Amino acid sequence: MPAYLIANIRVKDPAKFAEYRDKVAPMIARHGGRYLVRGGAVTPVEGTPGLERVVILEYPDMATLKAFYHSAEYAPLIALRQAASDGDVALIEGHLPG
Repeated sequence: MPAYLIANIRVKDPAKFAEYRDKVAPMIARHGGRYLVRGGAVTPVEGTPGLERVVILEYPDMATLKAFYHSAEYAPLIALRQAASDGDVALIEGHLPG
């Protein structure tokens, strides 16, 4: 069953965040993930969602996603992202069609 990392990021330091963005993309791919959403325009249609820079990553399953997120390789990039931004991140189990 697919699993997703969903993040809502508020960038504070664009230069540091650009460094994070450039370094993390190949790492995501190496760990079996792919971008579904990567900071595109947000158009609220109901309520006040408070969404800014939204990122959605898809992984083949939760074990693979957790292995990426908790890896020693990703840890320094989490610190870099947190230095460059505030945000909310969640790991969510997906749904198989049918």
